[in-house]
Amino acid sequence: MVEGRRLNILLVEDDSVDVMTVVRAFKEVQFGNPIHHAEDGVVALERLRAGDIDLDKLLILLDLNMPRMNGMEFLRELRADAALKHLPVVVLTTSNNDRDRIDAYDLNVAGYLIKPVTFEGFIKVIAALRTYWTYVELP
Repeated sequence: MVEGRRLNILLVEDDSVDVMTVVRAFKEVQFGNPIHHAEDGVVALERLRAGDIDLDKLLILLDLNMPRMNGMEFLRELRADAALKHLPVVVLTTSNNDRDRIDAYDLNVAGYLIKPVTFEGFIKVIAALRTYWTYVELP
């Protein structure tokens, strides 16, 4: 748990290996907050709108390259929804494309992280994420 605070995590990721890697990295750095999973943007929006996930103190970790609804499409839908537009999103992707990075920040993401190739790299990224969210004040 982030320094005694409840923080819900929604991981929007289509790759099952990446899901397992993120979950393992969270455990490794003792980032013990609940992780909910959606395999693409369509499912994520359905779950958020249906109330399946508590929106209070929610952080969305978003992959960009997904079928059906990719991360950018998800972000546009999220930001257009009055009930969801305030939710913080951190992009966690393999895309090192400057256009993707610019578009993501134009859609008010809280951060843009490149997925590391090694598990040790994932641990470092998740540890940095944990440290950062320890200090961030959410509404």
